[in-house]
Formats: sequence, structure tokens, C-alpha cells
Amino acid sequence: MHAEERQQAILRRVREAGSMRVTDFAAELGVSVVTVRKDVEVLAERGLLARVHGGAMLPEDWAETAPATATPAAARTAPAAPAAGSGRPLVLGLIVPSSAYYYPEVIKGAREAADALGVRLTLAVSTYDVDTEKAQAARMVEDGVDGLLLAPSAGEGKPGGQWYEELGVPVVLVERRPEQQASAAEHVGTDHGYGARLAVRHLLDTGRRKIALVMRGGTPTAPWIKKGYDAAMEEAGPGTAEHAFFLDLEQYGAGDAAYEEVMDAFVEAVREGRVDAALVHPDHEAMVLMQRLRGASLSVPGDVALVSYDDEVASLADLPLSAVAPSKHEVGVTGVELLVRRLREPGRPRRRIAILPELRVRASSEA
Repeated sequence: MHAEERQQAILRRVREAGSMRVTDFAAELGVSVVTVRKDVEVLAERGLLARVHGGAMLPEDWAETAPATATPAAARTAPAAPAAGSGRPLVLGLIVPSSAYYYPEVIKGAREAADALGVRLTLAVSTYDVDTEKAQAARMVEDGVDGLLLAPSAGEGKPGGQWYEELGVPVVLVERRPEQQASAAEHVGTDHGYGARLAVRHLLDTGRRKIALVMRGGTPTAPWIKKGYDAAMEEAGPGTAEHAFFLDLEQYGAGDAAYEEVMDAFVEAVREGRVDAALVHPDHEAMVLMQRLRGASLSVPGDVALVSYDDEVASLADLPLSAVAPSKHEVGVTGVELLVRRLREPGRPRRRIAILPELRVRASSEA
């Protein structure tokens, strides 16, 4: 069982029973107590659980029973002061596809903003399943949330549509855009096209000209990265930049024969001088690619410069990877602020907010 699955199992157990003993749950899963304790620590750092002696419990339950001097981060989920003009605090629901990759900082930012604005935030993780998030959203509405922050799993070309418009409460999309421009849904997210432009311009500035794009095209982020890459290459012009190689890994599974062939083809393109730089999405694909290049006695950044996209683990590579870093924390903060303003000022104009990412230059693309 992967860490993400264990952590989701821990959250389910605590929500069902109200608390959990580390030793009991470790025995159930057939893993070590140390492993479960580390999972609990990760969840507690994100404010999803409160650690107690020998186990964990829901943060709101901890806040009701803990001594006044105890102030862990999870205690921020305790009931907030009543919102202006109402008899209870506003309650917001947040549904994200993962609590392990990309979204932890979004969650953290949302919790901090909720605390600062005097509202309460509840969280659910859909694991990229449309039916699950629909059920979670319906349950939250039934339980009385005033509004929802939602990162829908259904995206361009996928089934699911704009089902969230039928929920009966205000919704702000997080790191997603409405599929139809006519939709009145508000959203806040990263300008990924701008991020791709940043990467291409950086590579051009270091003297690279034959710039490839390697990505998993099935992610909601990928279409915007592709558009930004294409735009930056077109702006640079044929005399300055060359579309050296485009590789969409969506149809390949790691270890498949076809996957090995396309990765070998990329390495050979570098060896032959047809590629001297690449923008790679997401981070782990950039790390795999770098290992293959170095295993083929090709130098990074000497033979080819690499920039990854997401900056979740890019800095941890044995040769730290330059990366485009979305402002995930700011996305969470802004999403809560946008939804709270919608609830407190229902007549104000609707907004769609794009937050610019930054480029963090490291060893893999230095001039």
C-alpha cells in the first residue's frame, strides 16, 4: 500500500471512529508502527489530524478537549467566530484530488486564510475520481456548508461536465477552469501558460535553441503548458528557436516496451545534437529522464538543459532540477478569500484569478 493510500485509510478511520491508535492500525495494515506514525505526522502537519499520545483524532475534537496552552497547527480547524450578520461561522468545503502531491500547499494556504477570516474549513480528497467528488460535494452540501472550493477531476474532453453548478451553493474552482466560457463559475488558479513561457525564455537566454517538450498530456495542467510552450517558441521565431522534439507520455506506462522506445528516442536525439534543452512535466518524469541521460553518458546541463514543471520534488534530484513553481499556497489563500467575499457580498462582480508561477533556476539548466 502506497503512502497516499495509507494516509487516506487513516483519515477514513479517524472520521468514522473519531480517533485511532497507531499500534492497532499498524497491525491491521500489516506495516510497522513507525510507518503509521510517520503518516500521522504528515497528516497532522497539513492540519488534517491532531496527534495525541499513541494515536490521532479529528482536529476539531482535539480543540474541544485540549488544554488552553496546547496550540498545534491542527487546532486551527476549531470552530471559528461567527461571521458578521449571522448566528454561526461560515463553513466552507474543500475537495481536492490528492493530499500528497501538489495540493498540500494549497490545503495549507486555504486553512490559514480560513483561520484569518474567521470561517471553518472542511476537507475531502477525491483521489481523481469524479463519482467520489460528486458524492463528497453532495454530502458537504447536505451537512450545511455555505460554499465549496473544488478541483474537479473532469476536465477538457472528459465526462462529468459542470455538475457543480447544480449544487445550490457558491462554488470556486481551484486550479481548474470552467469547460464552457459561458459558465458563471469563479475560479482561481496558476497561469501555467505563463510558466511554460518562463521556462522557454530561460532556456533561450542560456543559449539553447533546440528545445523539446516532454509531458504527460492527460493532466489538467498539460494543455496550458503546451499552449505556453508553443506561444513562446513562436514568439522567439524560427531563427532563434526550433521545435526539436515533442513527446506526450500519456499513452505509455512506465516500463512498457513502447515507453522504453520513446525514451530511448529522446536520448538518441540528444546524442545526435537534435535536442539541447527540454521542458518536462511533471517533476518525476524529469528525474527519470535525467537518470537515463546520465546513464547514457550524456551531461546535464552540458549536452541538454532540463527544466521541470511543478517543483514538488525537483530540488531533491541528485542534480537539482530547475523548475517552474506554481504558487500553490497563494492559490489556496486566494480561493478562500474569493469564496468568502462571494458569500458576504453576493452582489459583487464575479472574478477569475490567474496567479503567476515563478522559475527556480538550479543546476540542471545553468548557463
